[in-house]
Amino acid sequence: MVNAAGEVTLAIQPEQAPARCKVEREVAFNVEGFDVNRSVFGEVVGLPTSKDGTWYIVSRIVAEAARDRSDLLVPDETVRDEEGRIIGCKSFATI
Repeated sequence: MVNAAGEVTLAIQPEQAPARCKVEREVAFNVEGFDVNRSVFGEVVGLPTSKDGTWYIVSRIVAEAARDRSDLLVPDETVRDEEGRIIGCKSFATI
């Protein structure tokens, strides 16, 4: 977490194998000889089971796919470095 002054107030170490959604790609259409794909997100893999008093910080894609879960948080109000890379967030959100 990053406060309004840009100071890190909470650092959370990521899991080595974070939860992900399986992805299937299908051709949406073809433009001048090349395919334009559509990603279809499916089953969530690697998400621990719910545990009382525990929140899981996940990607928005995982949270969207697991809408029945009330223990998932996604980074919100992201903070970026000079090169545009996300380096933190100011808050969390639910889906």
